Amino acid sequence: MKTLCALGLTFILAGVATMRSQNAPASSTPSAPAAAEIVPQGQNSLPAGSLLYIRLDTPVSTASSKVHQAVKAHVVRQIFTGNQVAVPLGATLEGEIAQIHQSANPDDPAVLVINFTQLTLPGEKPLKISGHLFKIENARETVLKDGTIQGVRASDLGSTYVSKGLEKLSQQLPSLSSVIGGFEKKQVGTPDTAISYPQGTDMQVRLDKPLPVEKTFAPAAAEELPGPILNAVTQVLATAPQRSSTQKGTPGDPINLVIVGNEQQVREAFSKAGWDVPAEKQNQSVLKTVQAVVQGRGYDTAPISNLYLFKRPQDLAYEKMLNTFAMRHHLRLWRSPARTADGREIWLGAAVHDTGFDIHPGVASHATSPYLDAERAKVGADLIDTGLVAATQLVTPPHPLSHGTTGTGGAWETDGKLLVIDLK
Repeated sequence: MKTLCALGLTFILAGVATMRSQNAPASSTPSAPAAAEIVPQGQNSLPAGSLLYIRLDTPVSTASSKVHQAVKAHVVRQIFTGNQVAVPLGATLEGEIAQIHQSANPDDPAVLVINFTQLTLPGEKPLKISGHLFKIENARETVLKDGTIQGVRASDLGSTYVSKGLEKLSQQLPSLSSVIGGFEKKQVGTPDTAISYPQGTDMQVRLDKPLPVEKTFAPAAAEELPGPILNAVTQVLATAPQRSSTQKGTPGDPINLVIVGNEQQVREAFSKAGWDVPAEKQNQSVLKTVQAVVQGRGYDTAPISNLYLFKRPQDLAYEKMLNTFAMRHHLRLWRSPARTADGREIWLGAAVHDTGFDIHPGVASHATSPYLDAERAKVGADLIDTGLVAATQLVTPPHPLSHGTTGTGGAWETDGKLLVIDLK
């Protein structure tokens, strides 16, 4: 049985390689450097092309939803025009499912179309909007230019590749065919190509036409840190390392976050923001990781590797995934040696977005987005949305970084600033 498992894992790893093109990151541009979306200030309107960052309140699925079913979502990232908030947290979007197509064969992808047609700002009358779905964060599916969601094909999933390999192995070893069949059923499973998004799925809607703005709102958190907090953070950054490293000393992810708050506050904020704590790297979690890769699905508490700062591995780690192991937001936090004047802890963090698989000689890991500032903004926006953030501010450390490469050769770039998040 051990030999069979080893052979199965060989097929699984080969299947991972075939998924590289499926999970290749789409071309994108970096988001706003702060924890909000910033758009040019027009004549009382948001220009066409502005992005609304939203989170689903209504689960949708090609397996269970119906055409014309109502769909609701809410805004999770403030949109600023100048120094004013034009679209605040708590604004809601409403629309409906316009089209559903279920996959009929392995080469036939499922299709889902959601049209959002109404935006309601707090205390205001609903506004009609013209826009289309632009992106679904960390989704294995593709969003076409017109907003249509196109599902994955069963023939492209690693499980299909592995099943074919195990079938050939069964033919070569007929005496083990029943054992191989049991292994396939338990570890590989049946491909699921339905498009299914639970409540809490993060999406982006792009405006096709300008959106009138008649009222502005107060920011959800202060835009400047209190003086004592800023002084304490500045002192930490004066001597702190700017990059994490592997245990062998190879440079790792750059530091792009600072969080001020005690451990309980940090844990509460990330939990409320929908981020998960990675599992310890053990046999069971590794097996679940392999299954997620093969079956083309997510594993929201997948283990992550250790990186080091202050000569120790991360003290806390969080990740956010949807329905594919290939893509996830994740970060590591290290407790710094210093505290604020009122005794609160100061944490340094490195946030990175995994966007696919990077498999080449000597390397089998995640590919990462080069835009570190966009991931910095994602973390800040998610925490501000919890209502647990008092203030945020971008701070430039001494000798700021601008660009470099990861330990596996991937490029990254940044404006060199760190987002400081002061928790209430």
